[in-house]
Amino acid sequence: MTHKAGYVTIIGFPNTGKSTLLNALAAEKLAIISPKAQTTRHRIKAFVNGENYQIIFSDTPGILIPKYKLQQAMLKSIRESLEDADVILLITEPVQIINQELLPEQIRGGKIPVIILINKIDISTQKKVEEAYELWNKLIPFATIMPVSALLRINLKNLLDKIIDLLPESPPYFPKDELTEHPERFFVSEMIREQILLQFHEEIPYSCEVAIESFKEMPELIHITAVIFVMRESQKAILLGHHGKAIRKLGSAARKEIESFLRRHIFLQLRVKVEPEWRENERSLRRFGYTLSPPEEV
Repeated sequence: MTHKAGYVTIIGFPNTGKSTLLNALAAEKLAIISPKAQTTRHRIKAFVNGENYQIIFSDTPGILIPKYKLQQAMLKSIRESLEDADVILLITEPVQIINQELLPEQIRGGKIPVIILINKIDISTQKKVEEAYELWNKLIPFATIMPVSALLRINLKNLLDKIIDLLPESPPYFPKDELTEHPERFFVSEMIREQILLQFHEEIPYSCEVAIESFKEMPELIHITAVIFVMRESQKAILLGHHGKAIRKLGSAARKEIESFLRRHIFLQLRVKVEPEWRENERSLRRFGYTLSPPEEV
């Protein structure tokens, strides 16, 4: 039987539902989700396997104009993901304003198969979906355009069939029993950051980074210590809250998500440290797992 395998990169502008799509296709919550822009900071891979195929999905940060070195690193992860893509999924929504200048060359070049997904059709009208279809058909005439709802999984089976059809013949790149290449520590830090995004507002979520200081597996539970880095003392005070109320609420919500993911009881200890301007500090960014390159467009 012929076996297919390949890399599929998911890109899009902020708040178009990329992470929801990845989780739906993987049938597992691997990417964190929030209503705020720039929720995804790293390239997140998920392996979807069938009897005769393996798809390596990459969810990438939203396309934007970088304002500081953290965002430059985020855009670098998009470029790296596009370099090895066999198929590109460009996810959009019916009412989106499109900045064509920010679309990567791989989207406009026609050398890599492109599938444009008009997402969130469950909360849109038929007229707006049709208008979006016509717009993208003029912009990227060689692309396949599909209306979907990642949240309700509408048309995802047809999407999966189309992706498999476009993949090259190849043996699996990864063992078929693996879901991702990321370690558990990575997802734990992301789940803590997700709760920061959900529970705090204004500049707090964008000024925070989470690092796992220790991850000790014991017979009864997993003992995890995580450090939340912020840029100012005032931000630290907000995260801690009056008499530690805010940090306890954050830890409780994060612990539930992490236990559901790990399927183990955990003890979670959260600490907050101030690291001024870490978003512009190359040494700090590398410590947090980002790779850097000179500023350039996607």
